[in-house]
This record gives sequence, structure tokens and C-alpha cells, in this order.
Amino acid sequence: MIQPKTETSDDQALTLYKNLLLPRRIEERMLKLLRQNKISKWFSGMGQEAISVGVTSALSDQDYLLPMHRNLGLFTTRGVDLYTLFCQLLGKADGFTGGRDRSFHFGVPEKRIVGMISHLAATMPVADGLALASKLRNEEFVAASFCGDGGTSEADFHEALNLAAVWELPAIFVIENNGYGLSTPTSEQYACDDLVDRAKGYGMHGVKIDGNDVFEVMDAVADARNHALNNGPVFIEAKTFRMRGHEEASGTFYVPDEKFERWGEKDPIDRLARWLTSEQVVSGDDELAAIQDEVDESFLPELDRALEADEPTFDLEEQTGRIFTPVQLPDKTANSDSTSEKRFVDAIQFSLRQAFEENEDFLIMGQDIAEYGGVFKITEGFTEQFGKDRIRNTPIIESGALGAALGLAMEGFKPIVEMQFADFISCGFNQIINNIAKGQYRWMPPLNITIRAPHGAGVGAGPFHSQSPESWFMQHPGLKIVVPSSVDDAQNLLYSALHDPNPVLFFEHKKLYRSIREITPDHCIPEELGKAKIVRKGTDATIITYGMGVHWAQEIVDEYQDQGVDIEIVDLRCLAPLDMETISRSVAKTNKVLLLQEPSTKLGPMSEISSLITEECFEELDAPVMRCSSLDMPVPFSPKLEKHYLADNRLKDTLSQLIQY
Repeated sequence: MIQPKTETSDDQALTLYKNLLLPRRIEERMLKLLRQNKISKWFSGMGQEAISVGVTSALSDQDYLLPMHRNLGLFTTRGVDLYTLFCQLLGKADGFTGGRDRSFHFGVPEKRIVGMISHLAATMPVADGLALASKLRNEEFVAASFCGDGGTSEADFHEALNLAAVWELPAIFVIENNGYGLSTPTSEQYACDDLVDRAKGYGMHGVKIDGNDVFEVMDAVADARNHALNNGPVFIEAKTFRMRGHEEASGTFYVPDEKFERWGEKDPIDRLARWLTSEQVVSGDDELAAIQDEVDESFLPELDRALEADEPTFDLEEQTGRIFTPVQLPDKTANSDSTSEKRFVDAIQFSLRQAFEENEDFLIMGQDIAEYGGVFKITEGFTEQFGKDRIRNTPIIESGALGAALGLAMEGFKPIVEMQFADFISCGFNQIINNIAKGQYRWMPPLNITIRAPHGAGVGAGPFHSQSPESWFMQHPGLKIVVPSSVDDAQNLLYSALHDPNPVLFFEHKKLYRSIREITPDHCIPEELGKAKIVRKGTDATIITYGMGVHWAQEIVDEYQDQGVDIEIVDLRCLAPLDMETISRSVAKTNKVLLLQEPSTKLGPMSEISSLITEECFEELDAPVMRCSSLDMPVPFSPKLEKHYLADNRLKDTLSQLIQY
């Protein structure tokens, strides 16, 4: 018999029973709708309701919840509007995402619920960011993130728990161990006896509970909340069982019948009903049936209304308008007329320092960025000036830091994540393109996140410290991509990126850090991102490029000037948004175009720009659009090999072909 540790009034017990029964009754109706083809898919939480309901009931309304597929009871217990919820589940226009995302892939910020994505464990690092916000501002809320047993094998799970433990964050990680990751039993997923055994390895408190005992869940979570707020994160493994398939189409043929029989006796609703009867809170089956009727009456009218609700209609302006939040730039008024000579690296540091001095919501995370100052020394001295709360060393993680940045941004911080080298951004690819980039389109508030990434070759650093991965992100709407070429742009475009309410990838060329100098104002001047610049005017041909390519172009055009050939150079500065207006004007002016990039030829940024020029400016062209790129091979380590790899080794020949065409 289940039994609460603390005294529970009759009203509290009845409310708890209704909260357990509501998601079960909704699910039973949803399964009927599935058979009628009125919904396309369903992930059942039948048998697991005690976890969602118990966790939510034990937490404060100010605590964050980060649910997964089987946590319908979390939404209903927290009082999410049922009509909107049903519209979401049915893919209707009035759902939380307006048809832009499916079933449980949504959040409700006003209810402190952060929705999932399909990639398991991806929201667990987000809980770290939310919990860090609580800790930094002493706001006394926790973030509770859910994960199934299958998701505990994901890298994000490990990165999130390790980071939470290292930073002693007020986070609770709830593992719903229902025995199967789709069809794979836990015996084939991990070798330890219980998942909670891992807690000691992370250095955090862990507890294993009966996930089908709602009283035990509530007691454990109440204790965990107190511990998290005072002593750091808690790992809860809730043992339970999934009474339906992973989703209805997958079936349950792989589960032995005796498991269903054994776990059927532990059904959380039946167990609480027996307790209610034994404690004489209810008189018997008739009263339980009356409660069920009451629960049905609380949601069926809203479900019927949702079934008749409008389907989404496609409006291009509305859909694309959700990708980016409009930018309001800071005042351009300068505090000083002074100027100074700065290197590229100095301009980056100067911009960061000004932003940090102006607004305490800025903080930066990355490997070795605190006392060490980062491998390129850009944050050198920042710890002494701004403190370790804002200049935060992370473990060797990328995905975990990026997920934490998302959580911080949701709480109004302006996080910056430094990739030690741009090459390592691949380890955080999922967080960037699936969680961060798509967030505002789906349901999230503006995400002021800046990701700094030192990139580029020419320094003899080899295949894993020399890549230019900026084109990897161009096809993913929701990201702004900035690649400055000058000291002035490094200073001002970074400052603009830091104040942009949208996610920005800011690529900084390592070779430029200490090789170029300019005199720039001793204040940053914000500007709208996505505007190209004509850095040299010409009439006979255009070189369109960015970053290091601008310097390659500038080095060669003087040779052609002596021959009477006047070449224009367009510095894109931003790859997203892309300034096609400036590109088109230059093409119409010179009628010949060379596209110069440091990345390899295939599917680099210039592949897209070449296509756009051909589509939009074809009649202005007097020659084929030509590209000059680095070779389609990894970046070699030897400087002698690297020289032949890089695009500038072929720039003169390619440009000559264009001029002579």
C-alpha cells in the first residue's frame, strides 16, 4: 500500500487523484482519435502519470519544467489551457506553435515550461542555463528536466549533469526509467545496476524511487528541491513502466506478457484509488466513477471545440517573420572622441569589454577563458574586472555550454559562448541548428546568444584547427552569421551581434588576430547586421568575398590596376542575412564576377551566392560566374602543403581567366 510521509487532507488527496486521472482520460480519448485518423501520432504516458503529476505537484509554480514525450500530466497539472493544448496535439492553428511543430514539441513560458525537441536529452543542458540564472540572481527557483532511460546514453545528458555538478546548480534531473528505449531493453543500454549509480560519479546526490507511487515521487522531489537550492543538483531515477508502445504504431510485441501483468498491478491511478478507499476518503467504486465523470466533463468540451478549430493557413510573411526578432540597436552616441590603434584581437576584446561594462546581463562561457584568458587571450583580465560569475570556465564541452546559453537567454541574460576553435563547433551542431536556430520560429522568446568561433587556415594548425565551417550553418534559418575582415568591423559588428536579440555566429579569423592594425574610435558603433560593404570601387570586374578573402583580394587588385583593369571588391561581412542588393548593384556595374572564399569549393558560401547571381542577375553578366576556393580536401598541417590548399594560391589565375573572357 502506498502511503504519504506527511499528513494529506482529503481535499489534497482528491485533487491529486483528479490530476492523475485527467491525463489518463485524455490519452484514452486521444487513442480513439488516432484510430479515427484525427491525429497522426501519439506517445503514450499511460502507467507513468505519477511521475509527471508528482513532480509538478511538489514544485513551486516558479520552478521550471522541461518535459519529454510522456509528460502530459505535467501540462495538465500546471494548468495549461486545455483548448490550446488540444489544438497543439491536433496540429490546429490555435495550438501553442500554430502548426509549426508537433504534439509535445512546445513550451509555455508563462507557465515556466520549456518544450522538447526530438533529439533526446537536448533540453537537459538548457536546464543548466535556467538553473544558473536562478543562482546568479538569487531567485530561488529550480529547473527540473525529464529524460527517459534511452536518452541517458546521449552526450547532452552527460554534459548537462557534469556541468550542473561542477557549477553546483539548482537543477533536478528526473529519469523516467520505463525499461525500454523504444524496443531496446535497459540491459542493452547500460551496464550498471541502476542509472542512479551514475550520480556518485558526477558528484551529485542521487535517489531511486518507485515512479508509480505518486506519494513517493512527491516526497522525493520536495526533498530534491530543498537540496538543489542549498547543495546543488539531484539525480532522481524513477522506476516505472510504459504500458503502451513507444508510439502507437510501434506496438509492444517485444515486451513479455508477464511484465504487463506485474506492472499492471502497480498502476499509479489504481494504487491511489485503493488508498483513497482504505483511508475512507471515498466510499467506493460509485464515488470513484463520479470523479471520473467530473474529470471527463472538465476536458471533453474543450476537446470537442478543438476538433472543430481551424487548420493552419500558410502566410509567407507571418511564417518568415517568426524567424528573427526585430532589432533595436543601442544609441550610437559616443561617450568620447578618442581613437587608438588596435589589432583585430584588440578590437574583439574592446567590444566585449564595452558591452560587459554597460550591461551586467552579459556573461561568457568557454574553455580556459577565465584566469587563462582563452587560448587567444581575448578575455585576459576579464575575470579580475568582471568576476567569475560572468567569466565562466566550462569543462571541455560544446553542446552543454550552448544548451546552457539557451536557458540563460530565456531568463533574459545575454550569453556568449566561445568555441576554443571553430572546428569544435561540430560537437555543438545539434544545439545550434535544432534547439537555438529553430527556437523563435517554434515558440520561444527572443534568444540573444552570441557564439564566437576562431576559424581559418594559414597558420599551420592542421585539419582540426584550421577549418572555416561558416557555410555549414547557412541553410538553417534562425541564425545570423558574421565574418568580419577589418579591425573596425571586428569591433563594431561584434558589438552589434552582442546586442542582437537573435542567435549570432561570429567567426573570427585566427590569422587576422595579430596581423592587421587600424586606428578606430574608442567606442563601439552598432549597426544592422546583414549589410555588405564596397571596400574598393571598380568598373571592370567584381570580387565578392569576406573575411580573409578581402585581404587576398586587396593584395592582388593593385597589379591589375597597373594594367588598366579596375576591380571592385565587395566584402559581404555577413553570410546571413545576405545582402543581395549590394551584390546585384555591383554585378550590374561591372558585369563580371569572381567569388572568392577560403572554404573548399563544394557547398561553400559561394555556391549559394553563385546560384543567386545566376538567377537574379543573369542578364547583367558578360562572363560566367567564376569561383576561387580552397581545394576539396582537409586542411593540411605543413605550411608548404597548406599554401597549395588555400584559395589565394589560385586567385591570380582565376581572376585572369575572368578578365580575359
